[in-house]
Amino acid sequence: MQHYNYPIPKHTFHFLSLLLTHSSKLNTMELSKLTLEIFSKLEQQWLSHYEASTKTRILSIDGGGTTAIVAGASLVHLEDQIRAQTSDPHAQITDYFDIIAGTGIGAILAVMITADDGFGRPLYTVRDAVNFLAENNRELYKPKRAGVFRRRRRFSARSMENTLKRVFKRKEGEERLLTLKDTCKPLLVPCFDLKSSAPFVFSRADASESPSFNFELWKACRATSATPGVFAPFHFSSVDGKTSCAAVDGGLVMNNPAAAAVTHVLHNKRDFPSVNGVEDLLVLSIGNGAPAKRMNNAGECSTSMLIDIALDGVSETVDQMLGNAFCWNRTDYVRIQAIGLGDQGKDDEKVLNERVLESLPFGGKRLLQETNGNRIESFVQRLVATGKTSLPPSPCKLPP
Repeated sequence: MQHYNYPIPKHTFHFLSLLLTHSSKLNTMELSKLTLEIFSKLEQQWLSHYEASTKTRILSIDGGGTTAIVAGASLVHLEDQIRAQTSDPHAQITDYFDIIAGTGIGAILAVMITADDGFGRPLYTVRDAVNFLAENNRELYKPKRAGVFRRRRRFSARSMENTLKRVFKRKEGEERLLTLKDTCKPLLVPCFDLKSSAPFVFSRADASESPSFNFELWKACRATSATPGVFAPFHFSSVDGKTSCAAVDGGLVMNNPAAAAVTHVLHNKRDFPSVNGVEDLLVLSIGNGAPAKRMNNAGECSTSMLIDIALDGVSETVDQMLGNAFCWNRTDYVRIQAIGLGDQGKDDEKVLNERVLESLPFGGKRLLQETNGNRIESFVQRLVATGKTSLPPSPCKLPP
């Protein structure tokens, strides 16, 4: 059995001295109150040390939409708060999270902030990634010329692919494109493989095991963004050509990849040997907006609305499941979401000022007084208390 020896703070010594010196003069009620206060202080100190030494931190970013308004605002505020609370102007999200997962446009953000610059640091800050999406949105989601009988808008796959290839290079003109192994933190990106009729998850852990599961980063982003009817299925292969897929949007099965990330950590003992259950995890799940209106004025659902319902349904189901899993310690699981959001429906300030709608264990939701911004700030306090991550950088990173 392991024993823990923690220094007792001065105020606790004061209480102990008081208890020993004056115990004969205190009545039963006063003695009980003082004893409770002493052990509350000791318990807080023990929990603080225990949490700081064991929690594995997960960041999950939903897919949905083409602008990432909610995710962008939340991530920028998250990184700003990390810098403010650590007094480190160069701190980044990857310094305080052990694994990052993303789907669709959330995957583009996740991959950009985990791509390795060649020295074990992120190639892009969150602001870089969010600005990239804003400045290159028309190239990523460039409408194709519509045919006579085509009613639904489709996007150019070539335009998206060229834009992604450009961003996942370390310098202009470099030939080599970054792969899953070129990330400074473990990464998960889901898609759905039409060949096997099953989900396929891009994983740095798998990439480091075999080149047959190592893929270029732009391909992971392209695959998870291949929404049926908007993009054609994306055919791609691994760096050694031995694994191939025909992918469509990961949002169809994992629009909220938080559950996939939790499962991955629980079963990956090589990278996360200290994790035995959800009590060892600290999870931040960031949504990407949910439309409040589900039907048109005639009371009918269009095809695009049905897709939105399916994507939101996946996200909300995962949120409910994780809410149940963390019901004994709800501060270990935090969900950021905004309701009633179209692609241009909210700005950063509105997203952060929106009140939190929290899923209750075993069903239902409740509206809290706390805002999304408040919740991120509280989460960062706990995040910073756990210290910087100690995981190794990219598995292909050579020591200096």
